[in-house]
Amino acid sequence: ESHREAAFWNSVFEFAQDRVGLPRGTIKATVLIETLPAAFEMDEIIWELRDHIAGLNCGRWDYIFSYIKTLRAHSDYVLPDRAEVVMDEAFLAAYAARLVKVCHRRGVHAMGGMAAQIPVRNDPEANEAALARVRADKLREVRLGHDGTWVAHPDLVPVAMAVFDAEMPGPNQIRTPRQEYRLLPEMLLRPHEGRITEEGVRTNISVAIEYLAQWLSGRGAVPIMNLMEDAATAEISRAQIWQWIRHGARVAARDGTERRMDAAWLDALVQEEIAAILGRTGPGGFHRGHYASAARIFQEAATAETLPDFITTPAYAVLNALD
Repeated sequence: ESHREAAFWNSVFEFAQDRVGLPRGTIKATVLIETLPAAFEMDEIIWELRDHIAGLNCGRWDYIFSYIKTLRAHSDYVLPDRAEVVMDEAFLAAYAARLVKVCHRRGVHAMGGMAAQIPVRNDPEANEAALARVRADKLREVRLGHDGTWVAHPDLVPVAMAVFDAEMPGPNQIRTPRQEYRLLPEMLLRPHEGRITEEGVRTNISVAIEYLAQWLSGRGAVPIMNLMEDAATAEISRAQIWQWIRHGARVAARDGTERRMDAAWLDALVQEEIAAILGRTGPGGFHRGHYASAARIFQEAATAETLPDFITTPAYAVLNALD
């Protein structure tokens, strides 16, 4: 999260290389910029790791979570539905452009973020829609100046490669310094504009409970609604709802009205989600899937007086009890 942490890792690399008799600089590291504080210290992080740095990488989901967590007390930084927090707008666009600019100025690689879409089996239309979103995401990245990227599924490697091969004929774009990007510090804090909807609230509840249940069952990366989700997904989901409750966000309801987000409504929506899961899995599957524990962990984190730093901390206590 800071240049001090980078300096610590640099000392670890030096110790390891000296211990086994390797020349210093043999180890190469790519730093995942996935917290808001780190976005302000990219130059300093590269400097501290100057003998070992290969590049910086955008970690978009954790970065969104960090943005919410860092600015949680400020009503001016409340975000809309997760679906509207996209990479080519507001603080995310500034973050990605700054990463490219800093990396190329320092002569290291700028790596794009992970496309979360996964192939959709037995549904050609949905599968093509997912591939189209991946292509659009990778096209945005390569034209912004990224030298490489991530995908969530091996089948998407050829899709990303085709875009980068067409737009980036050389091995990288480091020689394009991108000094034309005019980025003011406050641009790294600009929130997305958009609506908070009941559908967005329900999606957050559903995804967070489903992911936590899978996590308690021993799975780290989980396909949910045709996206590959990880712990950052649950973190964004519960942090957004905590933020919306904390600041009394107005939510566009399904019936066309608008209502304030509060703990009582969240409880009702969680109960509806539990009933839906029970209907899908049956009592046995519900119990074996740890859905009750997942719902409790999520709801307690979303309604806590102080936003917990990580939802996996209480989840680990449940996991240890299961063992």
